[in-house]
Amino acid sequence: MNDPLRILLVNRDKVAMQNLEHILSRDGCAIHKATGSSSAIPFLNNTAETTTPYDVIVADLERDSLDERHFFQLCQRLQPTTEVLFITDHLAVPKVVQTIRQGAFHYLVKPLRPAELRHCLTLAGEQSRHKQRQRGVRHELTNQHGSLPLVTQDAVMLRLLEQAKRAAAMELPVLISGATGTGKEILARLLHDTSPRAKYPFVAVNCGAFHEELLANELFGHGREAYTGAVRDQKGLIETAHGGTLFLDEITEMPVHMQVKLLRVIQEKELRRLGVTTTITVDVRFIAATNRPIRQEVEEGRFRQDLYYRLNVIDLHLPPLAERHGDIPLLVQHFLQKYGQRIHGHPLSISRSAMERLQQHSFPGNVRELENIIQRAVAFS
Repeated sequence: MNDPLRILLVNRDKVAMQNLEHILSRDGCAIHKATGSSSAIPFLNNTAETTTPYDVIVADLERDSLDERHFFQLCQRLQPTTEVLFITDHLAVPKVVQTIRQGAFHYLVKPLRPAELRHCLTLAGEQSRHKQRQRGVRHELTNQHGSLPLVTQDAVMLRLLEQAKRAAAMELPVLISGATGTGKEILARLLHDTSPRAKYPFVAVNCGAFHEELLANELFGHGREAYTGAVRDQKGLIETAHGGTLFLDEITEMPVHMQVKLLRVIQEKELRRLGVTTTITVDVRFIAATNRPIRQEVEEGRFRQDLYYRLNVIDLHLPPLAERHGDIPLLVQHFLQKYGQRIHGHPLSISRSAMERLQQHSFPGNVRELENIIQRAVAFS
């Protein structure tokens, strides 16, 4: 990499922040600093609006308002090409590993070893730069040919894809259910890219990544002077998706008060920005996803029944990888080719014993966990 790495340090401990800055500045890295996840949001928003996103975010979330999972989901939405490296202590490792399974790059345990940190940053930076180069190509290919289908030879999955193909042509809302890591957003993008709305935006938001006030601002936008620091009118994600599709991931994480506001948008096809009295007409197809048993959420009063019926017009359920073990070899070869080509310039192979070990694993993180295992194995080989 010729250009210096663009790194965002997120840490409430100012002394630890200074130590990291000292280590990384000697390598010529371009460093920005945020004292906690809340302070990081403006940095993530600002660079998301430019052509220079961060290459790596190095985050220590000890005593922070967001945990690793929610912070990573926020980073994924605002900076999808950026790799996230977590710093943690021994006691928090099991929790951080769950986030690694969801796609975060790696983690380091305190006390840090500078050489190990530099090695991880080099690998993460290479991965991020490749994502940035591929992102433009992927958008071009998607516009011309639509998304690649989910990789599968499983009979249940093939029937699901047939249902999705029929659902794509309709203007009806879709509710996708399935465990974390089964590919709900991939299916949502496939529905959009094979629909009449394909030439318009596909906008994704994770409802569990924000507190209620931030989620309202993200979805509905705000008017100038709606709150301290709001110096101009700002579109929300619903407006941004006008003509296209809004994908609401982890919909059951949405606060009940926000559910009421969303229901009105679906019913009336209009919204109000925060701090504004006038309404704006919107034309959006809604696709929602959840990894929870949503009927139980309705019965126990955590999710509105009327919103459930509005969203659950077409129901698609993605089975866990444990129920489609026959797809594991196919997926392994797919990821070996993908990351082998990306990192080493050629596809890689896998031994029979390693493949057998993978087929014996239960994969609680599903396809995302499998992809992450192969990606790290290729990166560190």
